[in-house]
Amino acid sequence: MDAPDSAASRLAAAAALLEASGDYRVLRRFLPHDEFAPVPPGVTPRRALVIDTETTGADPRSDQLIELALLAFDFDPQSGAIYGVTGVYDGFDDPGRPIPAEAMAIHGITDEMVAGRALDEPRVEAMLEGAEWVIAHNAAFDRPILERRMPQFRALRWACSNVDVPWAAEGFSGSKLQYLATQQGFFFEGHRSEIDCRALLEVLSRPLLKSGAAPLGVLLRTAAQPRLRFWATGSPFESKDLLKARRYRWDAERRCWSLTVVGDEAALAEADWLRSEVYRGRRAEIEVEVLDATVRFSDRPGPRRKRML
Repeated sequence: MDAPDSAASRLAAAAALLEASGDYRVLRRFLPHDEFAPVPPGVTPRRALVIDTETTGADPRSDQLIELALLAFDFDPQSGAIYGVTGVYDGFDDPGRPIPAEAMAIHGITDEMVAGRALDEPRVEAMLEGAEWVIAHNAAFDRPILERRMPQFRALRWACSNVDVPWAAEGFSGSKLQYLATQQGFFFEGHRSEIDCRALLEVLSRPLLKSGAAPLGVLLRTAAQPRLRFWATGSPFESKDLLKARRYRWDAERRCWSLTVVGDEAALAEADWLRSEVYRGRRAEIEVEVLDATVRFSDRPGPRRKRML
């Protein structure tokens, strides 16, 4: 029988031979690790969190948390370099009702596993303190559930690794975490919170396929961009087709069309378009909602202000 080192060397050589042929792609099993890169002299690292949840279902408004994992890590906000994991938490939370079979089939968490369990809230709060960002791969789902369970998540800035990195433009075939891992050459057994967090951090640590940029740097720059939602209050009925063609959405409750734009230049251009195309130069008052990273992906509205066109 081969010694372990010998067997590993032979497997590595076989994998290299397959890859060199150009006819095969080899996926390597992901091995979680805490250290990524040494901190350069003179650099003061910042701290952020990668989070993942498992729940009783797919509706963030009605389903409940059953598992939460947080991975604290140090990073450089300028380069997007990830230095290392500084803290880990993974805990169950009893939802107080049976876990549906369809949810159990995805994550494998049973009623017996969560019975009588609760989050260690003091420990979670301690990990939130000092974190500059919370990163989730589906923040629009995770954030509402976590804010309902622990309001302490509301004050933090959130980013979404699914939508805040241009994966398609960078040559990735999809933005699901498993797809990203596969195209970066590794695989993992997903749908449990801690391993999903670690796999996401690994994805964010590897250069993008086309630009070679650090994904974390791209993500945080995108998440920090100013976002404004324009509410076309009092817009003439006959302008509805124009608004729809420009991808405004109709809010039935407010009975108003709205559109979110990113960046100051886009905001100025949108105000000019509304003035000339919708309100036809007449004096009009609209509402502008600020969607910064402290409210983005949440169920809470951002602060609104009136604006004259």
